[in-house]
Amino acid sequence: MSERWILQFCHCHYGPFLDVARQYAALFKDSPYKVLTVYLTGEPTEAAKNDGASDEVIFLGFSSKAVAGLKLAAIRALRKITASRDFALVIAHRAKPIYVACLATKLPVIGVHHSFGDFHRASRRWFVNRFSQRLSLLGVSDAVRDDMRRYLPNWPADRIETLHNRIDVEASQRGILARKDARTALNLPQDAKIIGNVGRLHPDKDQKTLLAGFAQALPHLPPGTLLAIAGSGRLESDLRTQAQASGIAERVVFLGQVPEIRRLFAAFDLFVLSSDHEPFGMVLLEAMAANVPIMATDCGGAPEIVADGNALFPLGDSRTLAEKLIAFFSTPPTGEPPLDRLKEGFSDEAARRRFFALPMAQRALGS
Repeated sequence: MSERWILQFCHCHYGPFLDVARQYAALFKDSPYKVLTVYLTGEPTEAAKNDGASDEVIFLGFSSKAVAGLKLAAIRALRKITASRDFALVIAHRAKPIYVACLATKLPVIGVHHSFGDFHRASRRWFVNRFSQRLSLLGVSDAVRDDMRRYLPNWPADRIETLHNRIDVEASQRGILARKDARTALNLPQDAKIIGNVGRLHPDKDQKTLLAGFAQALPHLPPGTLLAIAGSGRLESDLRTQAQASGIAERVVFLGQVPEIRRLFAAFDLFVLSSDHEPFGMVLLEAMAANVPIMATDCGGAPEIVADGNALFPLGDSRTLAEKLIAFFSTPPTGEPPLDRLKEGFSDEAARRRFFALPMAQRALGS
């Protein structure tokens, strides 16, 4: 019997998308299927070749200009690849790979969507409706799934589903520094309570509300409590000015861009994500891998990760955030430890169980 393959088709391997490729290749670990990952754009790198958990990797190497318009060369290239072996399914990430996969193959296609608004454009709705008999859609959160369902109301619910982002928990934990070492690396005091935030200093991340909430809570927090913000961006000067004007400049540490910050999350007593409608929020999983409690805005995909309603606050509501911070440091948190929740809901193993239970996967794989 010939080997059966899964074709994973990605736009590129830059930024978070190499880990996205790893996540989906890892679904087929210990299965009868091998995974070939194809990158539409991007130069070959050893990391993309070796760190994506695929059995084989192909770099098509198209430029952004070459994949504009009809993408005929990309369609021909993918058609040639699919003729080379026995593929059962295409998993395509983002709009362009989904477009090419549908036109280049006759295989079942699962299109993975990582952001809101992918079907605001009528042309995209027309296209996916054209291929709806063999195309299914996954959102990285229920929030993204529901956004797609609003724009495709005639699709059966089991053709637009959720498969949450996840991490390799054991691999993530191997790289995490102990609390003392993480604080030393970040030049943070060993004996202080520290609230952490990681992200671009950008309006979408709304550190403005985070600073305002911290300023309101600070008189009621343990003496010496610090807010540590890791990241860089165009709002740094404005945020520093806000901290100064609020009288909290000495209690706020701007860490700048910290390489491999995910290894240092144990430095924090609490991690707070103040972002505006994150489609998912991978940084929350990274904090959970260090067993750090998390708090986040009650919007986007974050509420699906933060199971405790007491750890959610409305977007832009600094007063409620302040109340939550005071409550957190006044009463030791109870409930499911962050690491346990991570393993149960957002690990490779959890995603694997979920994926093979999905009707769209069972249809595509004939199981």
